[in-house]
Amino acid sequence: MRDAPGMRDAPVAEEMSGRKAQHLDVCLDANRYHVETGSSRLNQVHLVHRALPECDLSEVNTEIPFLGTTVKLPFFISSMTGGSAEGYRTNKDLAEVAAELGIPVGMGSIRILTRKPEVIGDFQLKRFAPNVPVFANIGGVQLPNTQHQDIYRLMEQLAVDGIAVHLNPAQELFQPGGDTDFFGVLEATERFIAASPVPVIIKETGMGINPAEVRELLKRGAAAVDVAGAGGTNWVRVESYRLDDTAVAEEAGEFDNWGIPTALVLAALGRDVRNVWASGGIRSGMDIVNALALGADAVGLALPFVRAVRAGGVAAGVELGRRYEYVIRIAMTLTGSRTVEQLRAAPLYLDAALQADARSLAAVMGV
Repeated sequence: MRDAPGMRDAPVAEEMSGRKAQHLDVCLDANRYHVETGSSRLNQVHLVHRALPECDLSEVNTEIPFLGTTVKLPFFISSMTGGSAEGYRTNKDLAEVAAELGIPVGMGSIRILTRKPEVIGDFQLKRFAPNVPVFANIGGVQLPNTQHQDIYRLMEQLAVDGIAVHLNPAQELFQPGGDTDFFGVLEATERFIAASPVPVIIKETGMGINPAEVRELLKRGAAAVDVAGAGGTNWVRVESYRLDDTAVAEEAGEFDNWGIPTALVLAALGRDVRNVWASGGIRSGMDIVNALALGADAVGLALPFVRAVRAGGVAAGVELGRRYEYVIRIAMTLTGSRTVEQLRAAPLYLDAALQADARSLAAVMGV
């Protein structure tokens, strides 16, 4: 007797759902699991204080353009989780936070919908955040072997304003049954971008995208590239904790300082490159300010917001966002920046080590 349509996919979908739930549990249990490693190096960026800023706090404008619209603040809630019941509740709360703050929000990977379409309601976040950009998320390594039209149809059903294609080779290599063949991802991504009905963002998942790859992805048509550098959630660590295997944990620990820190990627790229977003280790309002000052057009955070809503619901998430907003507005005033665009051009200096490393990285990557 043949399996009914979808029956063979059911165990795979259930495994994916269970894995997503474990990911969330590991990331939220800071007492048991140390998932944040390395440093974003954003603390090595310093804006020049102005004692005569000639700026009125009440006139500071924190709005930025984002996927063809204007949003109130220069940061967004980055993609992190999805595909499980707890993930749905978390994403719903994050969407409501985004709606209240007037900022964009991303969702976890929609890959599970290709195998378990009945859970599509878990990903329909636009109903909770109708007036801000909402973007979907799919793995780049899936694109060479996936019918792109299937993804486009899902995007239409979800009514999203964009889609992020995430690149996560390090995580895949530590994930049981994860992908190990990364040939053809760039070419498939370019084809996906060319036919996509909505803007396509390319992002890493916490190991960074080097300056040459950023430029290449923009050249291939990406609406934006989120460098998602090292210094925040280390998904190699997350996978190792999920396996609860001492040997794997030791091997994963050797990658605690792997990747390119967020500030290093931005500094090596330079402030003249546009359509670059920054996430990865953003943990404070000043991290957001420094990333913008280095040239980022928008800045993403995931884990801080996830932890906030899990601890105190939507109200706690909104309060966190307001704290970030306050720091941003004060820093803009103290640098005489009436707009985020002016902040991107404000005088700054880098610690000598970051400055030297940025020159070295740019030189070795030929940019």
